[in-house]
Amino acid sequence: MKNNKQEDLNKNLSNPEGKKMTTNQGVKVNDTNNSLKAGERGATLLEDFILREKITHFDHERIPERIVHARGSGAHGYFELYESQEKYTKAAIFTDTSRKTPLFARFSTVAGSKGSADMARDVRGFAVKFYTQEGIFDLVGNNMPIFFIQDAMKFPDLIHSVKPEPDREIPQAQSAHDTFYDFVSLTPETLHNHIWVMSDRAIPRSLRMMEGFGIHTFRLVNKKGESHFVKFHWKPVLGVKSVTWDEAVKLHGADSDFHRRDLWEAIESGQYPEWELGIQVVPEEDEHKFDFDLLDPTKLIPEEMVPVQIIGKMTLNRNPDNFFAETEQVAFHPGHIVPGVDFTNDPLLQGRLFSYTDTQLSRLGSPNFHEIPINRPINEVSNNQRDAHMRMTINKGKTAYFPNSIGGGCPYLAKISEGGFTSYEERQDGRKVRARSESFNDHFSQPGIFYRSLEEWEKNHVIEAYSFELGKCTYDHIKQRMLWLINNIDEELAKKVAENLGMKIPKTVEKPINQAIGADADSKNYEPIKRKDYLKKSKALSQTHIKTNSITTRQIAFLVGDGFDSTQYIKMKKALEKENAVVKLVATHGGEVTCSKGEKHKVDAALLTVESVLFDALYIPGGKESIDALNEVAKAKKFINETLKHCKAIAVDGAGKELFEETFGKELKDDEAICIDKSPKEFIKAIGMHRNWKREPFAKTIPA
Repeated sequence: MKNNKQEDLNKNLSNPEGKKMTTNQGVKVNDTNNSLKAGERGATLLEDFILREKITHFDHERIPERIVHARGSGAHGYFELYESQEKYTKAAIFTDTSRKTPLFARFSTVAGSKGSADMARDVRGFAVKFYTQEGIFDLVGNNMPIFFIQDAMKFPDLIHSVKPEPDREIPQAQSAHDTFYDFVSLTPETLHNHIWVMSDRAIPRSLRMMEGFGIHTFRLVNKKGESHFVKFHWKPVLGVKSVTWDEAVKLHGADSDFHRRDLWEAIESGQYPEWELGIQVVPEEDEHKFDFDLLDPTKLIPEEMVPVQIIGKMTLNRNPDNFFAETEQVAFHPGHIVPGVDFTNDPLLQGRLFSYTDTQLSRLGSPNFHEIPINRPINEVSNNQRDAHMRMTINKGKTAYFPNSIGGGCPYLAKISEGGFTSYEERQDGRKVRARSESFNDHFSQPGIFYRSLEEWEKNHVIEAYSFELGKCTYDHIKQRMLWLINNIDEELAKKVAENLGMKIPKTVEKPINQAIGADADSKNYEPIKRKDYLKKSKALSQTHIKTNSITTRQIAFLVGDGFDSTQYIKMKKALEKENAVVKLVATHGGEVTCSKGEKHKVDAALLTVESVLFDALYIPGGKESIDALNEVAKAKKFINETLKHCKAIAVDGAGKELFEETFGKELKDDEAICIDKSPKEFIKAIGMHRNWKREPFAKTIPA
């Protein structure tokens, strides 16, 4: 890049009159956005050789690390059903309340490699493998209810754009770069998932404090053969909490394994993570009653329109014995379903049904990946599949075909009454087309609902995230396209981002966006379907309304030096531990620290080896000698400053308030999360708030 000038960058733009896209066999391609379907809303066809070639090549690009979701953490647990859902489904996992179904859950980032840090701004994978008595059921989703794209054909393009740029292999585990925003700005269907990633949902406080979603609309089928559409939700018992971007940046250095360590330690300490499973059920006859298409994976169903019914609970109670054998080798697949659960014609889901099998063949090296212990069903497996690499089952007998008489006809086919799987008999009428239904074309309404539903502090974080990410892009025309698109979501949002970038919002965008979405190549400007405000707000979309006052497993730093007040220390420690919080003694030095009664206490962390971002709250007990010692350590004040900056709860007693009030006492006298000489009960209440976001305007004045 010469002199970092825009005109030099523009020389790298593709020539619109250059090479034509082809398959690997040299066949020219005229549509690489849509898979081949039986009608615009029909099922994806197996004969789509372009889709299969594109996805197959993508699935085999990396060996053996996962291409996406490489950085993961997992745990064993179980699922218990609250109430039978037999009116919707015949799946025993959702009808038999006496069962305790074992499971394995894996959480992950998407874009980064296996060695990347936990706290990247990213979607988080949320996948659960149920070992049911009828076979494996995998619910493979994310911590956001929608996805970036509508058709699986676009998945390689999406991931290629967000991965490190291929000419320099940077940046790692970041979306703030040109290739990603070039793709997003040319693919408006990404905007809904993208605004979620710009929100605090993309930087969760803990894997235990984030929601999970099945994303797609599936089917539930009951014993009568009646079908209902369903979306799956996981609701964390601890509520939904996030960190600030400033914390996330510092956590990269303080503990790049922050989420992984947090999950492991919670389970080891017996504070088992829990999520309740909820379903949104839509009768078959109501499929077309909404202002959006149920088959569109970039759309959610607002809970105000279809409430989430809580039906059961997942508990994670055992860490893996071996990370590679379990967390690394676990193979999830949205096509692993049981009788009573079925698919819809969601074109992203349809493509995943092919892609995941192909991926496991690449990563795990054999069609026998189901025989790896972590992937093995708990019920008996019996079929005529034989041999292949790493076969573990020793099959006996002469026959490996059906029908047969030599083997006595075994294995027999199962009748429907015996639990044999049958697909829902959905009528498929349609021409073979590469197209999308017009009902998929509204890309601005739901991002607008999401943004309007946020509290002011959440909106500010979205503005800052867009400004940071676009500020990292070097091509002005990409920034301009993004500003134009954001303006279609919310005018005030676009205005503030534009001000931060020092740019103006363009009135139109150039021709390439038309070509990217298959519009008329002769049109001059992009004219999208206008935003429809069919719902002003949805409370469920703001973290403010998905909360709990529990402080279970919250990490509380006790900042002390020799001579700290023993009575205050013990009183606060007992009160916090009674609420299942975790108290860590952070001292001016390592080893042991002496309290005011001359007793020695083991130090959990020396001040110089730990950072405030690793804790949820701060307590400073009194004791003049202790406070004098803290005053002599510059990092003590930095520790306090950062805790304040990140809007966390702070309690100080006795002489401790001198250290605190010296700089901030007057400005924060009315802060409800600052407890000066107050009871442990009030401090516990302040921690339960998670953050006092009212402090944020002042917090921004505190030096980093």
